[in-house]
Amino acid sequence: MLKIVVLGSAAGGGFPQWNCNTEACRSARAGDALARTQSSIAVSGDGTNWFLFNASPDLRQQINATPQLHPNHGLRTSPIAGVVLTNADVDHVAGLLTLRESMPLVLYATDRVLATLKANSIFSVLNPDFVERRAIVLGENFEPVTTAGEASGLIVEPFPVPGKVALYLEDPDAGDNFGTEQGDTVGVRVTSAESGEYFFYIPGCAEVPADLVGRLRGAPLVLFDGTLWQDNEMIDAGIGVKTGKRMGHISMSGEDGSMAAFRDLDVGRKIYIHINNSNPTLLDDTPERQEVEAQGWKISHDGMEITL
Repeated sequence: MLKIVVLGSAAGGGFPQWNCNTEACRSARAGDALARTQSSIAVSGDGTNWFLFNASPDLRQQINATPQLHPNHGLRTSPIAGVVLTNADVDHVAGLLTLRESMPLVLYATDRVLATLKANSIFSVLNPDFVERRAIVLGENFEPVTTAGEASGLIVEPFPVPGKVALYLEDPDAGDNFGTEQGDTVGVRVTSAESGEYFFYIPGCAEVPADLVGRLRGAPLVLFDGTLWQDNEMIDAGIGVKTGKRMGHISMSGEDGSMAAFRDLDVGRKIYIHINNSNPTLLDDTPERQEVEAQGWKISHDGMEITL
């Protein structure tokens, strides 16, 4: 059994973003469009012990909105047993500060990401007597453990995907990739040790090369980077100066976009996550939303629950 809850479905900044005054963000503030918090998911193999995949800045709000993550016994307790990080982006690590109340859990990340956390002393509020940091190795399975140190029933395989080093870690003197190295951005395959059911979670991805195509072909479920509809949409809208490619995100549309890349992969369920507030597919009645759905994709929303 695998239980998945989408805690946050938007990209960094959420929807509406705090300083965004576009028509779409105004609609979200008015309640005419569905508001969304920043991207993360929770996964359980037994319905009791839960693991976060990324820790959004909105984590406190997300926990309060998700009964499965509420304290359920004793005065200070949590069913959250661990956190798996796919990169060091602010919208994936800032929520770790919410988990600072000396609760036992394990933090799983690549050496590169763990080094970033170690170099930022604010993350020392995660008391090492309670929060263990474990390095994950690309291409090697690991089984997250419960707070009692027992098997969780989840098997996680991290693997590299094309991406970019976190914005605040960019080195402008390091060339076109800004110092990006393998391990800065990963995807994960999560498998139930009991049933063998599995899914992929890839909230950040710059392109879909042949090795990723082979990995995803025939998958029952993929939660995939849906940041932008088209590469230059933020520039065209007058709300940014960077393309999606510059930010390390593939677009949905176009011949080099993710819809085209997935067209012949025979994936059972395709769900976009990490969707930017500029993306017109966030609105139910747009042509772009209709095209995504016609291609067999779903747009995730906060609170979406999936069982495999």
